[in-house]
Amino acid sequence: MPLASTLPLPIVAALAGLVLAVGPAAAQDRGSVNPRPLPPLANPNDPSTPAKALFGRVTGPTGGTAESFGSYAKGCFSGGEALPMDGATWQVMRPSRNRMWGTPRLVDFIERLAARAPQAGWPGLLVGDMSQPRGGPMLTGHASHQLGLDVDVWLTPMPGHRMSRAEREETSATNVVREDRLDIDPDAWTEQHLGLIRMTARQPEVARIFVNPAIKKALCREAGGDRGWLTKVRPMYGHNYHYHIRLSCPGGEEACGDQAPPPPGDGCGAELAHWFSPAILNPPKPKVAPKPRPPMTLAALPDACRAVLHAR
Repeated sequence: MPLASTLPLPIVAALAGLVLAVGPAAAQDRGSVNPRPLPPLANPNDPSTPAKALFGRVTGPTGGTAESFGSYAKGCFSGGEALPMDGATWQVMRPSRNRMWGTPRLVDFIERLAARAPQAGWPGLLVGDMSQPRGGPMLTGHASHQLGLDVDVWLTPMPGHRMSRAEREETSATNVVREDRLDIDPDAWTEQHLGLIRMTARQPEVARIFVNPAIKKALCREAGGDRGWLTKVRPMYGHNYHYHIRLSCPGGEEACGDQAPPPPGDGCGAELAHWFSPAILNPPKPKVAPKPRPPMTLAALPDACRAVLHAR
């Protein structure tokens, strides 16, 4: 696996001192200004080694053509790029996670979306997790984000100053959902949130947007007559501090596995109501704790991911 010293100088500078920290990876969880490197694996070639332990230790991308292999929750990608830490209308958050990577298509999309954000009354994007340098399973947090086609955008507007490293690692994201989880918090939710998510969903390359069910409820209520974009916005657990954007696979990349199209309609009826049922909001505790699933190994990923992992 390549070390940071094998990367081009701009990437080396961006990665200096940045490694993944062990622990949950939600928007509210703080990063580290001085993260400690992960210890080397005793036997990385052991077939039982979790794939997340392998991909989580890779610090840089492969060279060559950008291509995604597998599915959003079981895949990897080559030819990745890092989103620059700062743009006129975006700033990268939690850089210590080293998850500001994606395919060039994703990086270009984020930059274009950020440039348009002020049109929705949003000053700029605070960009959360994208992918690891080569995708693959993550040590903490996400089950998806493996193809270089996913990005989390905070539901917190970008401040009017360039944030310090400490601010990026320690600032909390804005929770826009009410404490009872039945609706949005009217003191946190704004019409600009609606405008930003609507503008994002209207972009043709966007396949899905995942939001908290309470946010979906607010969008359904406030969308007005133009509702076609709502079909892409899907309710999902969590997602009360950020919204998750997923791009479709690029045309011609046969190894990239797209999701099926979302069901027709705006998704504001019985499907949404189910998320507010007692069984979903307050599920009963199982009498017997379920056994944890064994971690995914490299054998569970597409064959191409082995080459991606070891490419220099």
